[in-house]
Amino acid sequence: MDLLRQSFVFLLILTLLSPTTLSMRFELHSGQMKCISEDIQEKSISVGKYFIVNPNEDHPLPLPASHKVTAKMMSPKWNTLHEAVKVEAGEFSFTASETGDYFTCISAVDYKPETTLTIDFVWTSGVHSVHSKDWSKVPKRSQVKMMELSVKRLFDTVESIHDEMYYLRDREAEMQELNRSTNSKMAWFSFLSLGVCLSVAGLQFWHSKPFFEKRN
Repeated sequence: MDLLRQSFVFLLILTLLSPTTLSMRFELHSGQMKCISEDIQEKSISVGKYFIVNPNEDHPLPLPASHKVTAKMMSPKWNTLHEAVKVEAGEFSFTASETGDYFTCISAVDYKPETTLTIDFVWTSGVHSVHSKDWSKVPKRSQVKMMELSVKRLFDTVESIHDEMYYLRDREAEMQELNRSTNSKMAWFSFLSLGVCLSVAGLQFWHSKPFFEKRN
């Protein structure tokens, strides 16, 4: 049963804390914008990065002035969580303060003649996103400790529920045994009561018999 309990707890925690990763590569023309949304649970940790793919990957050269983007990340209530203006790459990290859709909008700078940019974008949400970034750079590290405490509380709650279920099962077995014992005693008491009643009736008849014989 211990193995079953541990498996149940592991699956429950895994389900609640499984990370989601959004990875894509897309193109932007000068002056255009693309927004990506992600449904994130409260207290989940998110990290991500984006960068302009160098068109000369075989022979890397500095990116031209036309290859710049402006990025902005917003919460479900449209609070700005990250903003970078005219950059070639960027990173962001935060702990979700509420559940809902979080938005990241990336726009290419307006440039003439028009240029096409290729953007690589990776966004990871969930407790396991800690492996994708150096957490010395992530703000509010106390939130990670809070999440660890929440997981421990969840584990303790599951164990408490498990122990309570075993306690109730034992109590049910005791009640069933008590019911069987009570029914057995009541059956014997019924037979005893019937015997007493028959005995009293016999005694009354035996005492009354001489009286009726004299009257006859």
